[in-house]
Amino acid sequence: MARRENIIVGLDIGTTKVCAIVGEETKDGLEVIGIGSKPSKGLRKGVVVNIESTVEAIKKAVEEAELMAGCDISTVYAGISGGHIKAFNSHGVIAVREREITKADIERVIEAAQAVAIPPDREVIHVIPQEYIIDDQGGIQEPLGMNGIRLEVKVHVVTAAVTSAQNIVKCANKAGLDVADIALQQVASSEAVLGQDERDLGVAMIDIGGGTTDIAVFQGGTIKYTTVISLGGNQITGDIAVGLRTPASEAEKIKKRFGCAVASMVGGGETVEVHSVAGHKPRTVSRRILGEIIEPRVEEIFELIKREIIKSGYDGLISSGIVLTGGSASMEGMVELAEQVFNLPVRRGVPSNIIGLVDVVKDPMYSTAVGLLRYGAKHSSETRFKRGGDNIFNKLLSRMTDWMKEFF
Repeated sequence: MARRENIIVGLDIGTTKVCAIVGEETKDGLEVIGIGSKPSKGLRKGVVVNIESTVEAIKKAVEEAELMAGCDISTVYAGISGGHIKAFNSHGVIAVREREITKADIERVIEAAQAVAIPPDREVIHVIPQEYIIDDQGGIQEPLGMNGIRLEVKVHVVTAAVTSAQNIVKCANKAGLDVADIALQQVASSEAVLGQDERDLGVAMIDIGGGTTDIAVFQGGTIKYTTVISLGGNQITGDIAVGLRTPASEAEKIKKRFGCAVASMVGGGETVEVHSVAGHKPRTVSRRILGEIIEPRVEEIFELIKREIIKSGYDGLISSGIVLTGGSASMEGMVELAEQVFNLPVRRGVPSNIIGLVDVVKDPMYSTAVGLLRYGAKHSSETRFKRGGDNIFNKLLSRMTDWMKEFF
């Protein structure tokens, strides 16, 4: 297959699936031309626990995407999540040398903002500018070319465990891929499902995956808060498996086909056929009983999310409400239960502003992968991580040292 220079590939390495989506930049916008998705068994709660299984899933997903797109894939943008993700807001100040702010000044002030003590076992994934302040004049989004004496910046710094970032890169490398960049999953998902008006007014995006729930709060057009909860759709599946005494694989199928997060929405006469363990005969169970198993767990997840949003201090500023995305957001009743818990407007977020295979990817489960495409299109295509297993750790540390050189 031919190599095409203008393609971008998003690789979502999730707890339940590995998804590769191929996009091509055209004059009409970002066109989705290929997709591959395979079940994932090598991750637990967003963290790689079995490299070989993960590599195999990546290879199969990428091969499927290559066949559909008709091109060779060599470089990807990968997502990262998990309970090891930690983020904080920081502040940097510099004096402007030439009175007119240059690109070098912007780089210096961002370096000053990230010159904070970060443990050596952690890796900086993102430094996202929130706003610039010139001579006490705040709310500036692009200071380049403006005049001033003192330049300040507020940034959102996202860090991850070095080993977790290393393992994601290692899995991609073993599958024969270079990693152009690693992006936090909720940063990627937000690129696919949020509108600019929502970001400006204030919104909380909640990405409920299989092993983790990713939260991002936007206000004033920029990201203000991110966190990850180590609970997701797998906990709902586990509850169904225990409650209905059925294998986990059957519980997952039942959840996807018949699951409802609000038991009262289910008609009394609806039934579900449940396969039993150890070869026992299948049973017929009321769908309302299934809803009564699911509802408490989903409510618990939403209550934990609500607590995190309150802890962020931005709970009073998310005027446009909540956007639910991720595979688990597809379940019936999720939006209705979320509105009850948060007492805010809630909508289901699906990828938008793309062309091509829109009908295929217009599903909350593809938000991260499509978001990685958009993230790749916005950022430099320069490869930050090359192939070479044993050297990856040194490259990550070298990158961290470069970023922190002014501090040291």
